Amino acid sequence: MRFLQFLLIISLFLLFVGCSSAGSSSAGDPPPQLVENIENKGSDTMVNLALAWAEEYQSIYPAVSISVTGGGSGTGIAALINNTVDIANASRAIKPEEIASMHEVGVDPHEFVVARDAIAIIVNHANPIDELTLEQISSIYRGDINNWLQLGGDDRPVVRLSRETNSGTHVYFLENVLRLGEKDSTVLFSPDTLLLPSSEGITAEVRDNPNAIGYDGLGYVTDDVKVLAVAVNDESTYVLPSIESVINSTYPIARDLYMYTAREPKGGIKAYLDWIYGPDAQEIVGELGFVPVATP
Repeated sequence: MRFLQFLLIISLFLLFVGCSSAGSSSAGDPPPQLVENIENKGSDTMVNLALAWAEEYQSIYPAVSISVTGGGSGTGIAALINNTVDIANASRAIKPEEIASMHEVGVDPHEFVVARDAIAIIVNHANPIDELTLEQISSIYRGDINNWLQLGGDDRPVVRLSRETNSGTHVYFLENVLRLGEKDSTVLFSPDTLLLPSSEGITAEVRDNPNAIGYDGLGYVTDDVKVLAVAVNDESTYVLPSIESVINSTYPIARDLYMYTAREPKGGIKAYLDWIYGPDAQEIVGELGFVPVATP
């Protein structure tokens, strides 16, 4: 009899422990299919946004590990081709030749527009210029305008700043501003254009150099520099970059920001991308100066 009582007590104890363990699971613990490591690499424009997303997501699902690194859109896409990342960030659309390279190695890229951005044209606060047309910006960067006096400014040489060639921002600016969207154009940056490795580097140089002009994603612009209003042409309205002017399509230098996967996402990667389109993640987009693609 005592042995049976002992077994009954042990059974009740194990049942209690099991129920307590189930009930003590945190609401933030992910289901098993979400427990994994996610490698995320690419666009320097997006790196702060991607880091903020990863930090918030991991606070909700502590068992998920998300590694975020920059290096440029081209670096992220190359890593996707080499199968060394789960998600590639890009501030430009993937190129046809990159898609061809992916298909050669069995990669079927899937594209996700996760935010939008404006590219701001910035100068030093000492520069009296307040606005430029796209044609004037193109003329500056292709080397046809070399002195601010040609634009009604001071008699100072123009110092051109650009991101490096691996940057998606560089590629977008080349194709849509320098070449004015003309697909057959072969215009290149003036050879004396200074190529800098980061958005922060461009902002810092413009802040310290009264002769400089640069371009940066809106999320990286600080009060240390002057942001110029931009018009499509002389007959158009000059517009400053902002979340509102991107949403209403009045600012002429705006673009999508992308995440790419090597195949249709599943499991934890799909869950993460689904979360990025949700209100919490899109609220972070606006907080960092980018433009949400979904209403927070």
